[in-house]
Amino acid sequence: MANYYKQGVFNPKNPKKYKGVSPIIYRSGPEFRLMKFADNSDKIIYWQSESVPVPYIKPTDGRVHRYYIDFTFYFKEKDGTISKFLIEYKPWKQTQLPVRGRKSEKTWVTEQYNYVVNQAKWKAARQFAKSVGMKFIVLTEKNLDNPMG
Repeated sequence: MANYYKQGVFNPKNPKKYKGVSPIIYRSGPEFRLMKFADNSDKIIYWQSESVPVPYIKPTDGRVHRYYIDFTFYFKEKDGTISKFLIEYKPWKQTQLPVRGRKSEKTWVTEQYNYVVNQAKWKAARQFAKSVGMKFIVLTEKNLDNPMG
């Protein structure tokens, strides 16, 4: 299982491919894996980490907040065209509607809160991506080994 709590500063081997803010911070093992993929893949022309802010309305307070999407990848397709992706990494469980089960009230409420907020963020990200000719995707541990399909 991936180490979700691994955090640190990523030092790229190909710094010219990185066009984002520095230092490059990873907040989980899977984010670190995606950074290594972007840094080492010949298909990634350039990439960014937490460089694109997207405004969204947080449903829990009705106010506008900024959501910094985990990654931006400029990806070379097999036919030579360039695809632009905004990519969020989340554990698969956090992408699914929470089920109560035997959870404590606090855990249940927290999972519902996070789910609703993430859905609002992702809706705004999809709209933003479409408006600037990009695609927004959420990656999980289930598709991390082949992030670009």
